[in-house]
Amino acid sequence: MAAKFDGGAYLSSFVDAVLDNLSKILEDESVLYGNHSAMEFLQRLEECLLDVGPVLDDAELKQFTDKRVKKWLVDLQDALYSADDFLDELSTKAATATPRDLGISSYCSSLVDSILEDTRDIENIVGRLESAVARKNSLRLKEGAKVDMSSRIPSTHLVVSSDIFGRDKDEEKVIELLLDDTYRAESAVTVIPIWGMGGIGKTTLAQLVYSNAKVVEKFTTRAWVCVAESFDPVGLTRTILQKISPNSSFNTDDFDSLQTRLKEALTGKTFLVVLDDVWHDQKDKWEHLLKPFQYGNHGSKILLTTRSEKVASVVATTELHYQLSFLSDEDCWSVFLKQAHLSTDSINPTLEKIGRDIVRKCDGLPLAAQGLGGLLRGNSDVKSWNLILKSEIWEFSDDTIQIVPALRISYYYLPSCLKRCFVYCSLFPKDYEFDKGELILLWMAENLLQPVEKRTPEEVGDKYFDELVSRSFMQPHTTYFGEKRFVMHDLVHDLAMMFAGEFCSRAEDHEKAVQISIKTRHLSHIAQEDYPISKLLEVRDRVKNTRAFLKINSNPWMSFNMDDAACFLSELKYLRALSFRSIGLELLPDSIGELIHLRYLNLSFSDIVSLPESLGRLYNLQTLKLYQCYMLKLLPDSMQDLVNLRHLDIRGTPLNEMPRGMSKLKSLQFLSDFAVGKHEGNKIKELGTLANLQHSICIYHLENVVNSNEASEAKMSDKDGLDHLTLYWSWRWDRDENIVDFQNEEDVLDKLRPHSNLKHLLIQGYMGTAFPDWLGRFSYDNITHITLSHCRNCGVLPSLGQLPFLKHLSISNFSRLGIVGVEFYRDDESCLETPFPMLETLCFDSLSCWKEWHSMELNAFPQLRELTIRYCRMLRGDLPNYLPSLQSLEIGNCKELSCSLPRAPALTKLNMTDLYKKAGEGNLLAELAMEAIKQRQLIYLTFLSISDCSSHILFPVSAIPPSLHKFKIQRCRRLEFQMDGQHHSLQELEIINSCDSVTSFSLLDAFPNLKDVEIRNCEKMECIVVSGSLSCLRSFTIRDCGSLKSVWSIWMAAPQLENLSLLGCPEIEFSAAAAGDPHRCLRSLKISYSDKLVSCATFMNSQFHGLTHLEIYGECESVKCLPKEGWLPASLEHLELNYIESVETLECKGLAHLTSLKQLTIGSCPELENIEGEKLPASLLRLNINETPLLGKQCEMKDPQVWPKISHIQEIRVDFQLIS
Repeated sequence: MAAKFDGGAYLSSFVDAVLDNLSKILEDESVLYGNHSAMEFLQRLEECLLDVGPVLDDAELKQFTDKRVKKWLVDLQDALYSADDFLDELSTKAATATPRDLGISSYCSSLVDSILEDTRDIENIVGRLESAVARKNSLRLKEGAKVDMSSRIPSTHLVVSSDIFGRDKDEEKVIELLLDDTYRAESAVTVIPIWGMGGIGKTTLAQLVYSNAKVVEKFTTRAWVCVAESFDPVGLTRTILQKISPNSSFNTDDFDSLQTRLKEALTGKTFLVVLDDVWHDQKDKWEHLLKPFQYGNHGSKILLTTRSEKVASVVATTELHYQLSFLSDEDCWSVFLKQAHLSTDSINPTLEKIGRDIVRKCDGLPLAAQGLGGLLRGNSDVKSWNLILKSEIWEFSDDTIQIVPALRISYYYLPSCLKRCFVYCSLFPKDYEFDKGELILLWMAENLLQPVEKRTPEEVGDKYFDELVSRSFMQPHTTYFGEKRFVMHDLVHDLAMMFAGEFCSRAEDHEKAVQISIKTRHLSHIAQEDYPISKLLEVRDRVKNTRAFLKINSNPWMSFNMDDAACFLSELKYLRALSFRSIGLELLPDSIGELIHLRYLNLSFSDIVSLPESLGRLYNLQTLKLYQCYMLKLLPDSMQDLVNLRHLDIRGTPLNEMPRGMSKLKSLQFLSDFAVGKHEGNKIKELGTLANLQHSICIYHLENVVNSNEASEAKMSDKDGLDHLTLYWSWRWDRDENIVDFQNEEDVLDKLRPHSNLKHLLIQGYMGTAFPDWLGRFSYDNITHITLSHCRNCGVLPSLGQLPFLKHLSISNFSRLGIVGVEFYRDDESCLETPFPMLETLCFDSLSCWKEWHSMELNAFPQLRELTIRYCRMLRGDLPNYLPSLQSLEIGNCKELSCSLPRAPALTKLNMTDLYKKAGEGNLLAELAMEAIKQRQLIYLTFLSISDCSSHILFPVSAIPPSLHKFKIQRCRRLEFQMDGQHHSLQELEIINSCDSVTSFSLLDAFPNLKDVEIRNCEKMECIVVSGSLSCLRSFTIRDCGSLKSVWSIWMAAPQLENLSLLGCPEIEFSAAAAGDPHRCLRSLKISYSDKLVSCATFMNSQFHGLTHLEIYGECESVKCLPKEGWLPASLEHLELNYIESVETLECKGLAHLTSLKQLTIGSCPELENIEGEKLPASLLRLNINETPLLGKQCEMKDPQVWPKISHIQEIRVDFQLIS
């Protein structure tokens, strides 16, 4: 993004946006034709805006030291919002004037007059702004002021390494980059940027590296230069020269002379130059500056620190970037202690607990931990520490804690437009996972995206977001269904909140709704039981100027009816963004059409049944989100009037057909789905005029296209912005083939040929007998993903082997495909010598008639990593003979397959399932698979799964590949293991319904490094014998092994066991184990309440001294009350009682000693009704009662026999609903 470096005041872009709207009105003579008083008002407004703009930079700086200036900015912003709302209403009314509104000479004046008829309103708006602007003189605000950074202390290379924590690995990696001379062999010097947010420790890491002995030894010449904000190539060259040649003087300002001197100083030397705290990203300036560095010896390095990823990208290629991550809480704690002059031995427990909570506020930022630790140096007063804990970091002065100015400077250098976008993010709670596209749509609705020539608003927003990520205001976090999510560091979020002030509010942050400021323009709400939306209904007059109301999903399906919505919306006339996401709203009120400013409407995941025709009056609407509205079947015909609509998301909403007139929505950039109708006005040809569609579209109900010429009129080949296309015919098996026009379906698919920019293609339910020629054509060189599904009449596959960049291919549910032959690889016009040159994953699934795979193309699939063949019950062979890159092979439910497995030297995962044949028959494939494992050198195999094998196989332990980490065996009843050695790499073992010939199970001795074992449904297994040690075992599950009596050897062999499940094993004896020493490592236990368990009820209390989580499941039907006194270990924190159908009473005495118990969950105990004793433990924070109707009802009714025993518990839920 080409933004000016020195930022710009937060309000500057707002003033520009209002001026832009005003200019458009003034330039359109038809709007104010003949209305001289209105023209005068608007000209006064324009003068105010032009007058105030130049002083905003100075005001932004002075607001931190002068409260009057801060208040002035608040008043000015409030007045700007009012002016902007008025202008938006004016332009909207003018734009929506119909011919009936227009007189012969009055143009739009009658409509405008209806807005301006009460001149007091416009006088008030203009007067407020004039009053605010006039005050700038008394505040002595200057024009064009810039920030003074002269007080910032420049960095040096000196560092005390004992003060640094948690950067050992970072230091090693950066040193490795500095010492490695293989990068950019063609260049003498390599630039290595370290980048990350302010305060994360970039300079500290550079200091550590700079002083490292290996680095000092390698680089004969070293220089440390603090660049900071002033990027002057002349001055910077002079400074570098002075550092390299300290005994010389360089008084000239001639850039050529300085560069020549620097070249001479560096020639023949192996140097390291550190450029610390670089901000500028002008590529041309960097190229000029770095020219002399090319004359040093090969292996010379420049180490650069910056807050901006963009700077890093300008000076170095991505593989050399080193992004510095946050410290762990433990390392931050060490920094904190060091600065507070404390040690782990000297700090008292109370202060340690508070201190660790303080450190968690730092969220991995060392400069924050350092500053807060320094604040508490020499202070051991608990009250003072608690005060710091409860204070916001922004309440401290710049001199007190350096993280405040460090982050504020980053904010200052944001361009004005980015500041507004960043501050808008304060609407969302901490740790919120931002969706990039969603946030851009909200920015667009709020007019925060400045127009750029030839760029769409979405493209501008994309640049803005990337810039915030580049400057570390946003951090990549997770991936959700292929889409990245981003988060804000807590301190950065606090920064956004600080600058948002009164104008952005999160309702739940205010204990009482009346505390919400009347200046609020952006409001969000997390719907929770303790803060229902009804609270906002009570104070809707306080938020009547709100531009955005966002319901941020926390408690889906919260009740909210149409009367509530009508009441709420009646006051919020200025809304531009409205989200009722996940609200149980069935109908929208007609009054929605009165929200003429509305640009964003989100009703996703709601119960909405229909939308009113008044929706069509939302002239400004840009985004309509109806994602996963399962009850919505039709959209109103007035949709055709939404001429500014750019995004319509109806994914997962089962529309019967599209509304009429979609072709009029020519502004559409994103249309997720198009349900083809049968009537004029909603047929597929409506897509023809939508030339700007981007990203993806799913076209379904294609069976309604009865004339293939209509498919041509959709003009899919012209839509170069689409890269994902789904073509969907209803694929129900009851679709009558006798009435299907196969030729028409083939013609339709042929005429829906997409543009060659396409990347992803999915075709489902197609009833033609062959695919068109375009599918598989070499010209589609952008396609990477193809899915063909339920194309049940196709007997031949297209020549997909000729797609040069196809990476992922899935073919499923073909009923008439018998042979995959040479046509799959190439056709008569083939250009590629190697078919499927880039294919990485290939899946064949549910091809019921597929018998033969002619894999004679020996050079095909050179990059194939995953091959999956499932439910191809008639397939006999052959499989490809050699797949050099194959890592995963899965074959399941292929009963006739009996060929050899491919040679795959890189194989890491092998999964063979459902290999049964008819009774009495062997299974050649299973035997071949086992032989392949025994004989081939599968040195990379880490996962092996064998299922449903009916053959008798003796498998030597020594034949198990040495690299194997996980081994899963299911329904292989005749499998036996030959104990001929030990395997030291296996970590996970799962045996289900297998090994019937074994009653005494001793296999675990073969795998001494197991971490996780699960044994289920092995009915004939009577005991598990372990003679050696399983010191690595952490989790052990035995389930539904009805004959199993003894597991005591596991108990003895696994002293580090943490999680144990013993369910559905009624014969297990505990007495043998009880004689041993207590087991102190076990933390979690799941167990069935059996007769034998009852007989040794003191077992758990005596044996499990460290147990914190216990789940007890019903099996013994004789138990009437639980738990017995003294039975449960006192260390318990979480207790669950589930499916104990006979229990009637919960005994308080049996729980009284559990002083650490925090959560009690009771589930599916239908007879449980009573609580006996005084009360449940005082430590309990949560009580959950689910599907236990008798006790649940008493709790809901607050029955006097029960309620006093549980009323002290903070959170009580019955069937997941909060009752206290």
